[in-house]
Amino acid sequence: MSTLPAFPSVSAPAWRLLGAEPARAVIEYAAMRLMNKTALPRGDGHAVVIFPGLATNHHAVAPLKGFCTELGYAAYDWDRGFNTGPRGELEAWLDDLAQHVLELTRAHPEPVSLIGWSLGGIYAREIAKKLASRVRQVITIGTPFAGSAEQTHASGIYRLLSGQDPVIPAGMMKRLRTAPDVPTTSIFSRSDGIVAWQTCIQEADAPHTENIEVDGSHCGLGWNPQVLSIIADRLQQPMGAWQRHESASSFEQATACT
Repeated sequence: MSTLPAFPSVSAPAWRLLGAEPARAVIEYAAMRLMNKTALPRGDGHAVVIFPGLATNHHAVAPLKGFCTELGYAAYDWDRGFNTGPRGELEAWLDDLAQHVLELTRAHPEPVSLIGWSLGGIYAREIAKKLASRVRQVITIGTPFAGSAEQTHASGIYRLLSGQDPVIPAGMMKRLRTAPDVPTTSIFSRSDGIVAWQTCIQEADAPHTENIEVDGSHCGLGWNPQVLSIIADRLQQPMGAWQRHESASSFEQATACT
């Protein structure tokens, strides 16, 4: 999403991975339908807002929303329809989206959790910075906050939908790579066929951030049973007592050669 990649030598995923995306996503969806949820931790009722990826809408995140609701959370999709990317001036667009999140969750005085899939994860991270104490934690799924448009296969779709080049001003790149000041989980897959997995890695080894690797496609990550289990575990972490997931990797481990 920028002209300043964190990993200059990293390219977009191999074409074989991109070609396998549809079939793998279908398999992940089927696995979700067969998933046994009885042993998963139950929710405490706090609000969860879910942001869809580029070129998707509430239908794509409906299974994840239903999953969170079934666990006992007050789950909302972003309620902005089809995600075509930010329109107009970016800062003003994010301010408006942050205000919309406040309106969506006004019936819930306790801090909310934000979950973002792909581009939606960038929204979640930036909104968490704007809303500060109103956010409990952020979970991103296959979100390339540390990379460039050239390190994904989504730039053409972004250009078609938004009418703009997928370029973030150089001065904002450092901000996007910086995690919010709340517990922040980045879930990524080395077999992601849309975005280079290295662009989903949080560099700072801070006590409130973590990177968790799963095996999955990009288009099916939001339905992937392994991802859903991680989300269930993360959402039930107590306020003020968040601890890293047992599968969390350090930056050095996550960026080791495959």
